[in-house]
Amino acid sequence: MSNYTHHTAPTQFVEANGIRFAYRRFGKKEGVPLVFNPHILGNMDSWDPAITDGLAQHREVILFDNAGVSNSSGEVPHTFAEMATNAGIFIDALGLKQVDILGFSIGSMIAQNIALQRPDLVRKLVIVGSGPRNGDAIPLTPESQILFTNKYGNLDDFWIDGFFTPSAASQAAAKAFLKRRDARVDNRDIPINEKVQSAQFAALQEWGKPVGERFAYLKDIKMPVLIVGGTSDVIFYTINSFYLQQNLPNAQLILYPDSAHGMLFQYPELFVEHTEIFLRG
Repeated sequence: MSNYTHHTAPTQFVEANGIRFAYRRFGKKEGVPLVFNPHILGNMDSWDPAITDGLAQHREVILFDNAGVSNSSGEVPHTFAEMATNAGIFIDALGLKQVDILGFSIGSMIAQNIALQRPDLVRKLVIVGSGPRNGDAIPLTPESQILFTNKYGNLDDFWIDGFFTPSAASQAAAKAFLKRRDARVDNRDIPINEKVQSAQFAALQEWGKPVGERFAYLKDIKMPVLIVGGTSDVIFYTINSFYLQQNLPNAQLILYPDSAHGMLFQYPELFVEHTEIFLRG
């Protein structure tokens, strides 16, 4: 068991294919490592320590910045497929032969592409707040268009509006999450820059375009998949989680009540329990 935690794991670097990837790894060094892929505008400090440390009790957790994000060098590609290729390069550079992948929001779309490109590498897949290519209201729902065009003085207000429902319970969970997220003091990741945002939005636009028969590509993701969503997701409508479950050959779906896009941050203990059961099975 590593002595490091979410708050203390040092940022390390590995170079591959001309990219210097920043990463942190901690947890129990047994079994299959779990590699995290964050949401739009996210980096290693965007994750909830209640989730990363919770899952690290049973396995090694690996957080990383993909090419061009925060402390990693290179350019951010304009498609999720290319981002997935870079993620595979990073995993190979660590010398790992098999991993589980967890992706949240656009990270879940990158995760789908990693599974498609590298079925030999990915044992199990956890996709959270997700949607398939050409899903309903992808790339942007009317609600998310408003969120992204609002002038937020504090980006945390954007996350609260987009990731949590207006209910008192969900808003309280939002404040608790932000406090946990920001508790790391030393060696924090550098902020996301505007080039990252434009590239990630371009990739999201591309993900909204139809390619062949709708959802047919999902039949090629054959490993076990856990889909987790919120009942009131306005970033990627909840119907998209059902599309994933119906079209993936080996998938199960969990929806959390009174929750939006950030349901995992609203119910971190429950999410850890459900994810651990899935990965252990």
